[in-house]
Amino acid sequence: MESLLDVMENKRHWAWAAFTSGRVALDVLHIHFEQEYATYVRDFPRMVGWAYVQCPRPAARRELAENLYEEETGGLVAGRPHPELFLEYPRGLGMDLSRFDDIELLPGAAAFRELLDEVTQRRGWEVATAVTTIFLEGSPYERGELDERADKRPEPPLEQHPLVVHYGLPLESLALTKAHRQVEGEHRRAAWDIVLHEVSAAAREPVVRAMREVLASWHAYRDDVAKACGLSP
Repeated sequence: MESLLDVMENKRHWAWAAFTSGRVALDVLHIHFEQEYATYVRDFPRMVGWAYVQCPRPAARRELAENLYEEETGGLVAGRPHPELFLEYPRGLGMDLSRFDDIELLPGAAAFRELLDEVTQRRGWEVATAVTTIFLEGSPYERGELDERADKRPEPPLEQHPLVVHYGLPLESLALTKAHRQVEGEHRRAAWDIVLHEVSAAAREPVVRAMREVLASWHAYRDDVAKACGLSP
């Protein structure tokens, strides 16, 4: 648990403050959305599906199936597939959505996506589950999901969302944010319960190793996005 929490507490990037404070010009902000969409958002339900189909443990499969169903259909909370709702961000900002039909990944993003495909398809259900449900869905505030005394993930009012405050995004375009807030508490608890109680002792070291590898690749990916948006450390 501590090894995984260490990974997640390092899921912080030097450029993120620029994206949340309006310092990234609107005419290049589309790069961020395109790269996020193509690296994992568009295919996240399939990645969870890979964890599900490899998993031999019924209790873990049930949790993964519920996550997959919501991500793929929105049938429990959101009402629409989560990848579709993600596109409401660029749509609400007046971006050309045809950009999202054929996205060319930046080098770091391409390497990150290649690694995600490997760890979700070829390293076993334990690694696939940890990477999808803890790393990709999680935040640096995962300790707060396990310890009521720890800092919680910030959830300011939607009116204070950075895209609303700095870029004029309409509140109705935050449908995915709303859905995440409704389901994330349950998803976080389920993710940690699976990894801490269903993953065998023998699989723990490969899980931690994969998570550290994914973290390093994620940082390189976000470095490339920041550079493409005109940012530097």
